[in-house]
Amino acid sequence: MPGGPAVNQLNLPTGVTPIARDIYSLHWMMLIICTLIFIGVFGVMLYSIIRHRKDKGHKAAKFDEHLGLELTWTVIPFLIIVGMAIPATRTVVAMKDTTSADLTIKATGYQWKWGYEYLDGPATGVHFLSNLSTPQEQIDGQAPIGNTYLMEVDRPLVVPVDQKVRIVLTAADVIHAWMVPELGVKQDAVPGFLRDTWFRAEKPGTYRGQCAELCGKNHAYMPIVVEVKTQEDYAKWAEAQKVAMAAAAEDPNKTWSADELIAKGKEVFSTTCVACHQANGQGIPGTFPALNGDTKFVLAPMKDQILTVLNGHPGTAMAAFRDQLSDTQIAAVITYTRNAWDNAGKGPDPVVQPSDVKALR
Repeated sequence: MPGGPAVNQLNLPTGVTPIARDIYSLHWMMLIICTLIFIGVFGVMLYSIIRHRKDKGHKAAKFDEHLGLELTWTVIPFLIIVGMAIPATRTVVAMKDTTSADLTIKATGYQWKWGYEYLDGPATGVHFLSNLSTPQEQIDGQAPIGNTYLMEVDRPLVVPVDQKVRIVLTAADVIHAWMVPELGVKQDAVPGFLRDTWFRAEKPGTYRGQCAELCGKNHAYMPIVVEVKTQEDYAKWAEAQKVAMAAAAEDPNKTWSADELIAKGKEVFSTTCVACHQANGQGIPGTFPALNGDTKFVLAPMKDQILTVLNGHPGTAMAAFRDQLSDTQIAAVITYTRNAWDNAGKGPDPVVQPSDVKALR
């Protein structure tokens, strides 16, 4: 897998950052030391058991204390621990040193996607959601899977090579963890807290990771893809993103046709809602309610459904999408659910406009 684990890989990746290489070296150092201790301790035990058996006439020695032995099995383990602790502590301290960063990006974990916001540098103000892009047909076993199965996204995080990138992490719902092994990074994202980590990629390329904290039903569908570009290409990407964001800026007061909203809403539903409510709108009994035929929210006046999408539903797995989706996207996905499946626009307010969402935000 490009930027991910190799076929039959057993060891840690050597990585493309100084921290990743330090972790790799520490892993081997600790493994060798522990193996030597294992061989030494159990070798002496087996030798003693075999060569000093009672049936060979050996008798156990009787003594209360031996100063030399006491010092030996105290000093030697102490020196081993110190020898292991010094390089490990040096690496941990380096991992936590997020000062003097060239670029800072805020990463927010959602169930189940990542949101990125560039806080400084050429891409200041650029923000987007990064969703799993593996086709549903592959997940359902209806199509052959590729070598990036469940490790591909619609929009990767893009950073420049040879620059210190600080990642500020938080979460909007439950604890997530941002982990990219090739970059030597793994840091929890905790709701209500800001935590940070950093990396400096020394080689352009694509590097893949996953949420490493069990965060709910679709934990396995929350990949991370980081694309490292040359600094020139990164500057061009940043400019292109700003132009695209300006062009895509939506007027919440614009009136859309029903067909336009339904088409846009289907796209939003397929990336944001389908994991819980299912493509057929039937949901998951006992966990996620069905939207098909729902008379409490979908086939009812629009207000409660808009508020539910904006603010979530306390006590349930329904997350708040006010910070993830625009007024137009929320209006579109609600309109889609009101007209899809058996709902077919039967209830009141079959079309919801962005201005309706804006009024209740």
